[in-house]
Amino acid sequence: MQRTIPPFRADHVGSLLRSPALRAAREQRERNEITPEQLREQEDAGIRTNVAKQAEIGLRSATDGEFRRAMWHFDFLERLDGCEGYTSAQGIAFKGITTKARGVRVVGKLGFSGHPMLDHFSFLRDTVAESANPSVTPKMTIPSPSVLHFRGGRAAVSEAIYPEMGDFYADLGSAYNGAVHAFADLGCRYLQLDEVNLAYLCDAEQRQILKDRGDDPDKLPGIYADLINAAVAGRPSDMVITMHLCRGNFRSSWIAQGGYEPVAEILFNQINVNGYFMEFDTERAGGFEPLRFVPPGKTVVLGLVTSKTGDLESKDELKRRIDDAAKYIPLEQLCLSPQCGFASTEEGNMLTEQQQWDKLSRIVEVADEVWG
Repeated sequence: MQRTIPPFRADHVGSLLRSPALRAAREQRERNEITPEQLREQEDAGIRTNVAKQAEIGLRSATDGEFRRAMWHFDFLERLDGCEGYTSAQGIAFKGITTKARGVRVVGKLGFSGHPMLDHFSFLRDTVAESANPSVTPKMTIPSPSVLHFRGGRAAVSEAIYPEMGDFYADLGSAYNGAVHAFADLGCRYLQLDEVNLAYLCDAEQRQILKDRGDDPDKLPGIYADLINAAVAGRPSDMVITMHLCRGNFRSSWIAQGGYEPVAEILFNQINVNGYFMEFDTERAGGFEPLRFVPPGKTVVLGLVTSKTGDLESKDELKRRIDDAAKYIPLEQLCLSPQCGFASTEEGNMLTEQQQWDKLSRIVEVADEVWG
């Protein structure tokens, strides 16, 4: 049976490859060759085109592709009250490649007094409403609040402002709660928190990095669960909030590996969200066994289609893997998507726009055949 509320049987994580025209416009803006308004016109045009394309291939949700962002997380975090972006000593190290040197740190009391991405959602909402298929649900994606801690740890949080990390977590949860309710007030009923950190906590190398900087990786899942619950508390009853988990996604590279078992019980039973977009495209994500912890009423979106390469998955293979997952969780609680976005940063993954759309179309096709 198809679903009438998100997440949908055929869904996607959010980010989409930037068109050549948009990439050129962003480069021109960096050189001050065009105005911010001219860049926005290019972004608007690209979003309108892609919203129409998402509906055309049969997706029930539509995002703006994160076209107005350079990176999936920093663009949101650095505009929270008390945060600032800065040029870091080095970029984020992936396997064989490193991102631009950019970071976010806490320099004041955290809060939420407005955000540019509220306007981003309003444009997406209105674009969907004006489209040929206004029944599509506009979906907004933002980083999970835990990202602000995980990336920099204690060193990225001013000790003068927050001598106690407990106060930092409390204010961060409150700031995010303001954001969640602000999106809700604009009509957002499908919000996704991009939560890579719980997946990273399943990786022995990442856990050691955390220990070396003074964090306890055994305590962080519980801390992050409380933080997310504070962020989503009191949301409207018809507002669906999902989490996306992955192990890194930049220029088709990755960071972490390891199955979900170490965090599964907390992830599924202590965090008050409606569904989970979960990376399952390679052996790095482990098996489906942790899905046995998912309680009734929650939905898992199986990220079986990789966004990292252009090779198109076969329908038979996708159906076989859905059947394997259904050994641990009822088929009615499952959906299908890519394992991550196609462009977590403006650079995008190593595939073409046509390959991207072919993969999303394949997801729709398989979901129709599996769930009717």
